[in-house]
Amino acid sequence: MNRRHLLAGSLGGASIALFGAHTLAAGRELPKRSQINVAFLLGQGANVIDTAGPWEVFQDTMGESGQHFSLYTVAPSKDIVEMTGGFEVKAKYTIENAPAPNVIVVPAQRTTDASRAWLKSASGQTDVTMSVCTGAFQLARVGLLDGLSATTHHDYLDDFAKEFPKVELKRGLRFVDNGRVATSGGLTSGIDLALHIVGRYFGADTAAATARYMEHDSTAWREGLSS
Repeated sequence: MNRRHLLAGSLGGASIALFGAHTLAAGRELPKRSQINVAFLLGQGANVIDTAGPWEVFQDTMGESGQHFSLYTVAPSKDIVEMTGGFEVKAKYTIENAPAPNVIVVPAQRTTDASRAWLKSASGQTDVTMSVCTGAFQLARVGLLDGLSATTHHDYLDDFAKEFPKVELKRGLRFVDNGRVATSGGLTSGIDLALHIVGRYFGADTAAATARYMEHDSTAWREGLSS
């Protein structure tokens, strides 16, 4: 099965934005915390770069006075999750025992009724819940995007618009940030959204330092942030 089919398959339980620098961004500051819990929700077929891109951003970020992101994976069970390309992982926590997250990251994947229920419940207490690629379908399916703007992978924009008429679909954007809920296009656009969220917590200078360390040249993440 090629990677395009794998991505399409993630719609089943579940899209890459155009690589322009355009964003729709809410630049409001987020609460100051010494430790920010970031939960990565994983299901079968989860896309590797959708997950690894934001993970790298958050793990490489250090705020003032040791402020940092604490990262962990969450899945419906302790069974091995087979991600795209046959990459296998075992989540650190299940949806039954995961710590309360401040941020949830939802990559393209197939979800279950139980994981969607956890997503809906846990998102009620987060600072931000963000999706990458067709992860936006999962946010929409639990009602998190109703009445809001969103984007997703460019190959699946029409499918998204048909399935979720209550969501204002934005085409050709790198990411869309509604404040407490944010969506990005596919693959590397998740890096820009994660950097944008870093900036909302710690400021544009810290996000820029993280981007430099990663040798990430896109500046789309700066939208809505003051330097």
